[in-house]
Amino acid sequence: MVRPRLSRGGVSRWAAVLAGGSGTRFWPLSTPHRPKQLLALTGRRPLLVEAVSRLAGLIPPERVLVLTGGDLVDAVRALLPEVPAENVLGEPKAAGTAPALAWATVTARQRDPDASVLSLHADWYVGNDDEFRAAARRALEIAETGDVLVTVGVVPTRPDPGYGYVVPGEPLDGDAHRVRRFVEKPDEAGAAALLAEGALWNSGLFAWTGRCFLDETRAVAPELAPHLDRLAAGDVAGFFEAVTPITVDVSHFERSRRVAVVVGRFPWDDVGNWSALLRVRGRDATGSVTVGDVTAFDTHDCVLWSDEGALVVDGVRDLVVVRTGGVTLVTTRERAANLKPLLEALPPSLREAAG
Repeated sequence: MVRPRLSRGGVSRWAAVLAGGSGTRFWPLSTPHRPKQLLALTGRRPLLVEAVSRLAGLIPPERVLVLTGGDLVDAVRALLPEVPAENVLGEPKAAGTAPALAWATVTARQRDPDASVLSLHADWYVGNDDEFRAAARRALEIAETGDVLVTVGVVPTRPDPGYGYVVPGEPLDGDAHRVRRFVEKPDEAGAAALLAEGALWNSGLFAWTGRCFLDETRAVAPELAPHLDRLAAGDVAGFFEAVTPITVDVSHFERSRRVAVVVGRFPWDDVGNWSALLRVRGRDATGSVTVGDVTAFDTHDCVLWSDEGALVVDGVRDLVVVRTGGVTLVTTRERAANLKPLLEALPPSLREAAG
């Protein structure tokens, strides 16, 4: 097959969309067989569909690679008919984002040796697609001209301890800066101090040239480097079996000295749990988010979701109530941030029957 080139000064731009994960924090709506990236949590379309559509005008579908679990390949292909079937890459096993992105980068370079790659997650909320594309385009430009790994730092709206932060350092090119340091999930006081220092949220929107990423893999990522030849030879299963699981944040960005940050000014949220819907979906007059056949009386600041039948809620505050797949979950907004202990305590037949 002859593949079209999208060139800018000889560079071909690709996207690697990370669409793995089991989405346990949105149980019972989300399950391993239908994780959150396949759900319409923030609007009318699944998060993954929104993520790929957001790339329109920046990277065409034939240059979009989607990395997902092996058992989700068919579902992802069905959601994204515009993306070539061979571009949906099913990971043989979950091993973190670094091995997945190494596979995507090698794949892009095999199809075009001058490839550069934009890496993004499939399960974000983005409030302004134009500003997102502007930041992504700037990140790619800095990656291509500066020969660096680039992260997009989003301007924070609150000192959130659930996010990672990036502190800009010396100027590199216009609004681009070297990275002084990364800080992963500080406490609330630490987050406030970081904001006062000018820190940005480390969004996880990354860019690099294929050559730079693989050079840095060999230089700073011993978990991956000895096994890159397996990828080059097409032994994807062997590569995933051999590597040590690790995130790209740790394997590359926290270790490399060739790292830059550009500013993203678009509204952004990683939609980490049920309570996040109160930030990204429209609230009613009582401060609640309701989806489906929901009737609420004297109820405030709740997330109320029903996929089946009527849900009636009376006289409560700060709850998450979800009815789907024959299962009803009732919990507080605070406890909804960490459903893992609950799921581990449930029998598998109940844990997997929802969704």
